[in-house]
Amino acid sequence: MGHCGRRSRKKRKKRTTDSQTLCHESQFVDLRRWLRDRGFRSKLLTPAHFRDTGRGLMATSPIKANDMLISLPEQCLLTTSTVLRSYLGEHIKRWKPPVSPLLALCTFLIAERHAGSLSEWKPYIDVLPQTYTCPAYFTDKVMGLLPAGLKAKGLDQRERVRELHSSAAAFFASLQPLLREPVGAVFSHNALQWAWCSVNTRTVYMTHPQSPHLSMEKNNYALAPYLDLLNHSPQVQVTAGFNRDSRCYEIRSCEGCRRFQQAFICYGPHDNQRLLLDYGFVASGNPHSVVYVDLGTLKLCLDEKDKQLKQKLLFLKEHDFLKNLTFGLDGPSWRLMTALRFLSLKPENYASWKSVLLGAAVSKDREASAIQAALQLCQVLLEESSLALKRLSQLKEGADSSVTEQLSMVEFLRREEQDILGHSRELLRSQWQQLSCQPSPEQSQAD
Repeated sequence: MGHCGRRSRKKRKKRTTDSQTLCHESQFVDLRRWLRDRGFRSKLLTPAHFRDTGRGLMATSPIKANDMLISLPEQCLLTTSTVLRSYLGEHIKRWKPPVSPLLALCTFLIAERHAGSLSEWKPYIDVLPQTYTCPAYFTDKVMGLLPAGLKAKGLDQRERVRELHSSAAAFFASLQPLLREPVGAVFSHNALQWAWCSVNTRTVYMTHPQSPHLSMEKNNYALAPYLDLLNHSPQVQVTAGFNRDSRCYEIRSCEGCRRFQQAFICYGPHDNQRLLLDYGFVASGNPHSVVYVDLGTLKLCLDEKDKQLKQKLLFLKEHDFLKNLTFGLDGPSWRLMTALRFLSLKPENYASWKSVLLGAAVSKDREASAIQAALQLCQVLLEESSLALKRLSQLKEGADSSVTEQLSMVEFLRREEQDILGHSRELLRSQWQQLSCQPSPEQSQAD
């Protein structure tokens, strides 16, 4: 009995230290009142600050499997229909060529934030983050510390925001009659960067009929106040979508949630690189985490004397085998090992090229060659990751809080990368020893 009591005391203590309710903070009081005026009545979830995830929603009562987690009325959702019905509507409808749904939403967010206390959406705007930790916000130095593939996508993300801002300049200028300040000061690049990340990281999926007043680009955005405080966990399952009968955006929990625990949703089976790119965060204990092998890194571990190398790489590209080559928590992926087996083939194996891509076995010495290449890849990637971590710790000294936050995201990614690669290396060494009854090649070199 005593042991049980001690455990329950510990649990109670943990609960109070791990989370702190935010429901009495003025911005959340205002948001709840604003939502209530728009038909949202539920008190099942309350805002709280959690030590490991930051802001989130905590269950105030036990939630059973298949229970409704949250049901947000259509009037609470911010969509392009909201924008077209607003004071911006006439300006957007008159503009040719039509603006994209994304730009319409971004423009509305910027205008509403600028309107301050006069904004109808002020209670929602006030709880949105002031900045984000998506690569679009990263400084050049922080961007340079990302793994190669993610860095390329991050630079592309930053460029997309820059292009959107420059292509929208004339449209923004047409909104000057609505403003007291110069349009350039309100619809600045920084303002668009904030709005773009707000939409990109917080929107829920909802299909809308095509509007004649907007471009033909996809329009499946809906910003969902309060609901967007729900954090992601790769381990949970939910069903989510807009219910045409109830006219609410509904999320049901598949496994339920205990009282006073954080309620989570799942954004999809994404690895941490994808989560950082699309949402600006990383998830600890993510079962989908992987380390990507880009073509440049792959080439470092190939035999340059192989006269068929160029032809082999072309063949792999034609069969879509140079993308998504990864190391995961269970070692090198099937795709990566298949590509390495293929690249290890000798000229006399030419007839079996296609069958190897379909998973056909190769000879013992070709298998050994593929394992050796995978071990070499591990080593190259580990060294690159260690170098990035070293540069990262130097950048941390004297960095301001926003850069420190960006660096902590990259550090998490790089440390996770080292864990995955270290584990993969042990698995490959074991496979090598079983195959050849000898120490692995890089161990022999080290000796």
